[in-house]
This record gives sequence, C-alpha cells and structure tokens, in this order.
Amino acid sequence: MKQRPGLVLTFLLAVGSGAILPPGQPAYADDGKLPIQDLRVFAEVFGRIKQDYVEPVDDRQLLEYAIRGMLTGLDPHSSYLNPEEFKELQVGTTGEFGGLGIEVGMEDGFVKVIAPIDDTPAQRAGVQAGDLIIRLDDQPVKGMSLDDAVKVMRGKPGSEITLTIVRDDQDKPIKIEIVRDVIKVVSVKSRMLEDGFGYIRISHFQSRTTEDMLKAISKLKATAGGRLKGLVLDLRNNPGGVLNGAVAVSDAFLTEGIIVYTNGRIDDSRLNFTAAPDDVLEEAPIVVLVNGGSASASEIVAGALQDHKRAIIMGSQTFGKGSVQTIMQINQNAALKLTTARYFTPSGRSIQAEGIKPDIELSEVKVTSVETSEAGRLKESDLARHLQNGNAKSKSKSKAQAGKDGDREEDRQSPLAEKDYQLNEALNLLKGIYIMQKQG
Repeated sequence: MKQRPGLVLTFLLAVGSGAILPPGQPAYADDGKLPIQDLRVFAEVFGRIKQDYVEPVDDRQLLEYAIRGMLTGLDPHSSYLNPEEFKELQVGTTGEFGGLGIEVGMEDGFVKVIAPIDDTPAQRAGVQAGDLIIRLDDQPVKGMSLDDAVKVMRGKPGSEITLTIVRDDQDKPIKIEIVRDVIKVVSVKSRMLEDGFGYIRISHFQSRTTEDMLKAISKLKATAGGRLKGLVLDLRNNPGGVLNGAVAVSDAFLTEGIIVYTNGRIDDSRLNFTAAPDDVLEEAPIVVLVNGGSASASEIVAGALQDHKRAIIMGSQTFGKGSVQTIMQINQNAALKLTTARYFTPSGRSIQAEGIKPDIELSEVKVTSVETSEAGRLKESDLARHLQNGNAKSKSKSKAQAGKDGDREEDRQSPLAEKDYQLNEALNLLKGIYIMQKQG
C-alpha cells in the first residue's frame, strides 16, 4: 500500500480513538462505536483523490465536500452551511435577500419550485409552484447539489438568467428569462373584499409576520366598524419560514389546546406549542386557502386551525414538508442545517410527505363571464296592467337612472370570480356561514 498523506492517517486515528474493533468484528457495533472498517475506506478514498486526481485538491475543500455529501444523502432539507450561506439564511428570515424570489427543493436530481414569492422577478416572469428546473442558462441542473444550483441562480441585481423548466401541463420544456433583483419580501398584505369581510395574504413567515398581521387585522376591523363578519386567510404558495411565526399566527385565532408538536430522537427535539386564551377575530369565521405551494409553516397553521375546527380549509392538497430543521453552529465559520424532528398537528397527524387535505377541494381554474342579452326577456314589470309592488317605501328606478348605475366604475371591473376563482368561492362560503349564524 502506498503512503497516504499524513492528514488522512491522523484523521483516521482521531475518529477511531477508543473505537478500534478486533479483526472479524462487524463494522457497525451494537454498542454505538464508530464503524472503523468504513472509516478506513473513507481514508483510502481520500488518499487516492489527494494522490491521483487530475488536479491538486485542497484538504479542507475535500473534507467540506465529504460533509456536504453526508448531509445531502440524508434528506432534501439537511445541508452544510459555510459562512456565506449561514449569513444568507439569517438574512432570509428578516425579509430581504438577493436572488430570483423562489423557494426551491430537490426532486429526482432537479430543482423543484416549491413556490414563487409574491412580487418578485420569478413570480412576474411566470414561474409556478411545481415547476422542475432542468437547466440554468446553459448548465444542466442534473448532478448539481441544491446549494450549487442556488448559487448559480443568485447574482448581481440587474443580471439575467434563463431557466429551462418542465411543467406538467406543457408538452415540452419552456424557457423563462428572469432579471435578478434584491428581494424584499412583504410577508403580509390585506384588504376588504366586501362590507365586513376581510382578506389577509401571508406570502412567507418571517420574524415580523405576526406583528404585521395583527396590525392589518386591526385596520380591517376598524374599517368594518369594529368587528369583521369573516376573514379569508390566504396561504397559497407560501413556502413556510420561521416556526415561531406560524405558531403565533395560529395562536391569534385559537383560545386553547395544542397548536403543533414536534417529535424526534433526542429530548430537545420534542416540543409542544399551546394556544393562549384569546381570539383576535372574536370567533368570526375563517376560510384558509392553500395549494401545492403551501409548505412547512403554512401547513402548521392550516393543520392547527383545521384540527381545532376554527377554520375551513379550501384549495388543493399542500406540499407535505413536515420536518424540523435545526441550525447548529459548529464553529465561527460553519453550521449544519439538520433535520431533527417531524411536525404533528394537534390531532397527531404527521404533515411529512402527506400535507394537509382541504375540507373543500377546489381546482385552480379560470372563469370567464358569459354575456347574456336582456332583449326579448320579459319580466313581471314589463307586462301591461301589472300590479304595483305595494311597498310604499319602494321606488322603482327609472330606465335612465338604471343606465347611470350600470355605468359605474365598479360594474365595469371584472368580477372577483374572474380574477381569482378560489378567493371568490372562499368569500361566498364566508357569506353563507355569516348568514346562518345570524339566523341561528
């Protein structure tokens, strides 16, 4: 056997200290000792690369590759973070970072779009949840790690990149050109849909999400005269984010019980999160919109509100990311993002690889208005000698006035059903619940 670099021998001795097995013993001992035979194979491979690879390779670089390989082989969400990546992760939770504006994962060796982030270059260019990215400019994605692919997608604001994408409803790959930009995510948006019915859109869970949502709800309640008749909480294409944000958002609408709990191998990974006794909407009905781009933290919210029967979940089955990643800083220059537990809804359902099934499933469809002609269609009021209404307070509108009313700006705007069919259905459901509550 040829002499190997001293670093390899030192490494083997260091990791094998106190764990050397006699010949003939299995590599993986039941007592938890290190698998020495496999470590010797690692050392042999390390040495051959150092000696025989076509170009010299730095020891630290090789060891980093080995660490990344270990983590990548575990699951799609565990990874090694060098100083730059660790910093970007911390910045991402505050809502400002550089890139295209997409949350991504790996599937079959390709980059899969979990969800485009609202108001970002990727969303404006037409990138959709579920897209598989197979090329970045002229570089095939196959063979890249997720970290490498993300590095290629990031770049100087104003520079362009072309994504080649495979989409389920397309016969052949499509190309999308995107101009990189600094991504500033506003995680909460709100508006009134109709009198008394509010709308809250959460695009990403960040450190300030709950605070921003509570402010938005206060404004909606003030507009509605102090109390909302109902709320649509839109979590479609929300890829997740900060766990505490999801817990606090759920807590805002619940008065008791478990919100979510985690379970893993070590005691520190077993956590229960419970609700405080207050409901910011004072029991007003809630409809939560979800789809295949709703993942992780957004699934926690949907699962908690569904299990507590506090909201009706509408849309399509969610992504199914039900694992917990813990950031472990191993020194000043590196950290691990390691999957340490699974999420469970209050009723004990695991979100992992299953997702949240909506109470009411809705397809993502587009609706167009069908114009009908009123010419030739008779009404009672058109008949000769028809009886008057009999209500002294009721006054029929003149044709001239009716024409003026029909020309109002809001009547010329597209109906909500045309703009967003699922949102329109959520609003209709809220109206029905409100009417039934009043009658009850």
